Amino acid sequence: MSRNRKSGVVTILPNLSIIDIAEEGKGVGKADELVVFVDKAVPGDVVDVRIVKKKKNFAEAVIEGLITRSELRTDPFCQHFGVCGGCKWQHMSYEAQLTFKNKNVEAALKRLGKIDTSGMEPILGSAENKYYRNKLEYTFSNKRWLDRQDMAERSEDLEGPDEKLEMNALGFHVPLRFDKILDIQHCYLQAEPSNSIRNSVRTYALNNGLTFYDLRNHEGNLRNLIIRTSSTGEVMIVVVFAYAEEEVINGLMEFIKLNFPEITSLQYIENQKKNDTIFDQEVITYSGRDHIFEDMEGLKFKIGAKSFYQTNSDQAYELYKITKEFADFKGDELVYDLYTGAGTIANFVARSVKQVVGIEYVPTAIQDAKFNSGINDIHNTIFYAGDMKDILTVEFIEEHGKPDVVITDPPRAGMHADVVERLLEIEAEKIVYVSCNAATQARDLALLNVKYQVERIKPVDMFPHTQHVENVVLLRLKK
Repeated sequence: MSRNRKSGVVTILPNLSIIDIAEEGKGVGKADELVVFVDKAVPGDVVDVRIVKKKKNFAEAVIEGLITRSELRTDPFCQHFGVCGGCKWQHMSYEAQLTFKNKNVEAALKRLGKIDTSGMEPILGSAENKYYRNKLEYTFSNKRWLDRQDMAERSEDLEGPDEKLEMNALGFHVPLRFDKILDIQHCYLQAEPSNSIRNSVRTYALNNGLTFYDLRNHEGNLRNLIIRTSSTGEVMIVVVFAYAEEEVINGLMEFIKLNFPEITSLQYIENQKKNDTIFDQEVITYSGRDHIFEDMEGLKFKIGAKSFYQTNSDQAYELYKITKEFADFKGDELVYDLYTGAGTIANFVARSVKQVVGIEYVPTAIQDAKFNSGINDIHNTIFYAGDMKDILTVEFIEEHGKPDVVITDPPRAGMHADVVERLLEIEAEKIVYVSCNAATQARDLALLNVKYQVERIKPVDMFPHTQHVENVVLLRLKK
């Protein structure tokens, strides 16, 4: 039985019934008036839990014992489940995941946006719920996360001259431990050759004495490995070095080139900053092109090392089709595409409208957007780079015209209040709002409610086995 170290109060709650799933993906139970969020619990479970954090009206807990197993519970398929920060819902059937994602979107819109969700359309599930990602980024570290078996072996090593435990790792960050990396053997998020490349690179590095990055002291040869694939079968590899001699760089890059001839684009970066961002770093092409191509409905999209593209290619296509359907274009519309990224939505709808004006904060993304229009022989798009609230001015509207339709796909934080205010001033006939965060979307919808009414709502699951979900909302100007 566990006790709170400060107060001595018992922190075990026996026979707690899990009745719901919270927006962050944890199971929800109630003990009298106390709401308890339980990691890895599934609605229908009855569990003994240990409280790890307690506030006035809620607590966070972990499972100490599974008393009754929910019929929604499944056995996780990945050996790294529970330690890896990804795929946190593997222990719940995919059908149940869709149910709770749908429910969470509906709850957020009702509670935070005061939206009538009675006509909300059912969530669109992903046809593939394994190997669906087109991009993964792995981290090299000399501080591998040790499980119980590792710790036991380490204790035995301390008692004799046995071989030292391998501490280098290539994988993902352990949640809440920035300096600890889980060494990944097989990841179910990205199809081959992703796993083969990662494991081969790790083996080469260990066999040839390459040093793995020290996240605290900022030293070591190898820092990150980025793998991008596309629906066209192309593969991009970007190796991020920290402190490495030319001989070390060329040795690893040549190894990858010779052992994986299917690679379309092989590149590297030398990043000696104290953060992992590569947007301000030079990308050097070792062999092949400096980009790969994605295909969507006959359109080609250039993907570079720094490009943004939805990480679930197949489901992104479904998302954009829904966006286009909600807009219900007649062919003569002027469309503003806010937060356009690499212009994927803008180019996707361009052939159905008169003109598209795309706005995005990242200049390199706008370069990709213009390139994508060019290679697809699209001539009715215009793109601008800069802060949305600074670009979308009265003068900008006067120059380009009042849009008939606004498509907005902001980051998780939602739209800046000034952008919402400007949309209310513009008074476009329709707004199609695509969001990856139902809570911030609901907040913005509540502000737009002054002049707009919600007509259609449809969630789209882009990330199976996680709590994340996209949502598309159609708003129409009130008469």
